[in-house]
Amino acid sequence: ALHAACAAAMDDPAITGIIITHGTDTAEETAFLLDLTLPTTKPVVLVGAMRPADAVGADGMRNFANAVKVASDRQATGRGVLLVMGDAVLAARDARKAATSAIDAFRGFPRGPIARVTPARIDWFAPPHRQEEPAHYAFPDSLPRVAILAAGAGMDEQPVEALLGIGCKGMVLAGMGQGNAPACVLGALARAAAAGVPVVRSTRVDEGIVDRNVEVDDDALGLVAARALGPAKARVLLMVLLANGITDASRLQAAFDGG
Repeated sequence: ALHAACAAAMDDPAITGIIITHGTDTAEETAFLLDLTLPTTKPVVLVGAMRPADAVGADGMRNFANAVKVASDRQATGRGVLLVMGDAVLAARDARKAATSAIDAFRGFPRGPIARVTPARIDWFAPPHRQEEPAHYAFPDSLPRVAILAAGAGMDEQPVEALLGIGCKGMVLAGMGQGNAPACVLGALARAAAAGVPVVRSTRVDEGIVDRNVEVDDDALGLVAARALGPAKARVLLMVLLANGITDASRLQAAFDGG
C-alpha cells in the first residue's frame, strides 16, 4: 500500500514531493526498499522521532519541519529516497540506526550526511547524482523468505540446515569481522549456494566494507559480498533481487557493488 501510494504521487503532477512519517526501528529498511523500486523524479523523504511528543526535548516537530524543507527543495530531486533525522539528510542506501535511544541515532555509511538541514536552511554537500533515473527494480507482489544468520564463536552448521529446512530462498550472514564464520558454517553456506540458495556475506560489526575474496574465498564458495550494506539492508536487496528473478552470483554481486 505504501509503495502504491508513492507511485501514485509520483504520477500526480500536483504533487512535488513525498513525506513519509515512519517509526525509527525499521525506517532504514523501508527507505531502502522504496529507493530500489521508485524512480528519482520527485523527492521521497522518510522522517521519524527518537522521543515522543510529550517528552522533554521532543524532536519530532523539528524533524518534520526539516523534512518539509527537504521535500520542497528542488535540489532534493535526483538523489533517491532520503531519510531526515537530527538535522541530517541521509541517502537511503547509506542510512542506518546506530543507537537505540540517542537523539542523533542515525548514521550514514559509507557516506555520511549528504546535507545539513534546519527549518530555515538546507546545505547540500554535492549535486544530485541520480537525475531522472527509473526504478532499479520492479516492486514485487510478494517477497521471498530470506533469513539473517548471526555468526558467533564456536557455532556449528545446524542453523544453516534449519534455515534451509523452513524454505529460505536466500540467506544473509551477519558474520564476524569482514563477514567471517567458522569453517563448518562457511562450508554449509557454500553447499546452500551450490543448491541454488544465494548467500550474501555481511558483518555484525557496526560499519565497514565486506570485500570479496579477502578473509573468505567467495569465488571458491560461490558467495556474494555485501560490500557496504549491513545485514538488514543486505536482506532487503537480496529479497528484491530474487523477486525480480536475479539469482546468478555475478549479477547479485554487481547489485551489491552498487551497479
